[in-house]
Amino acid sequence: MDGSHASGSKVAAADGPGTQRTQYPYVTGTSIIALKYKDGVIMASDTGASYGSTLRYKSVERIKAVGKHSLIGASGEYSDFQEILRYLDELTLSDHMWDDGNSLGPKEIHSYLTRVMYNRRNKFDPLWNSLVLGGVKKGPKGEEKYLGMVNMIGTHFEENHIATGFGNHLAIPILRAEWREDMTFEEAVKLVEKCLLVLLYRDRSSINKFQIAKITTEGATIYPPYSLKTYWGFSAFENPSQGAVGSW
Repeated sequence: MDGSHASGSKVAAADGPGTQRTQYPYVTGTSIIALKYKDGVIMASDTGASYGSTLRYKSVERIKAVGKHSLIGASGEYSDFQEILRYLDELTLSDHMWDDGNSLGPKEIHSYLTRVMYNRRNKFDPLWNSLVLGGVKKGPKGEEKYLGMVNMIGTHFEENHIATGFGNHLAIPILRAEWREDMTFEEAVKLVEKCLLVLLYRDRSSINKFQIAKITTEGATIYPPYSLKTYWGFSAFENPSQGAVGSW
């Protein structure tokens, strides 16, 4: 060990253990499904939260309204999501205090979140979430729908439909095949429910208690949680190892 390294170790020891970073997410939520439809943006998730691998909490709402024009949904560590909501409360309050007749839209809030997530990643103290931000705001071209996501290292993009967590693997193919720009709200609900059912069947962290929210130019609506009708009689469920090479 060289002298500089040794002296640095002594300083660290003298100052105490230092700042503890988030090294592992403890209470986590699973997938968020979101897509644009004819009149706005729809977002859906289940209401479960796992403590490690134990499905501990059954009534955790992971979709919230932000300001007048936006909805946010989060996968990942729930306490970090609560911290992000605190940041957004401060942002929207500061924006409201300007009292200039304008308010932050979904594009501005999404941009803000990309900077927050990337900043925390650079400090090696990430907020352990994948965030979906959707909304509608009147712009130069009329009503402009917006849907974007950002993950825990600051990677971000805008899309017509988004799924996080396990949904990124299982729901995206369904959305790519069946999504249309002119979908009605009822059609959009059926599509997200189809994705949620697939995730319920295949994701052990999902529960049969779902919440749907929408945002249009009239504002945000977050509906009460409900359950979907399931069918577990598929032959692949009854004998999942049949035909599998090397399976127990």
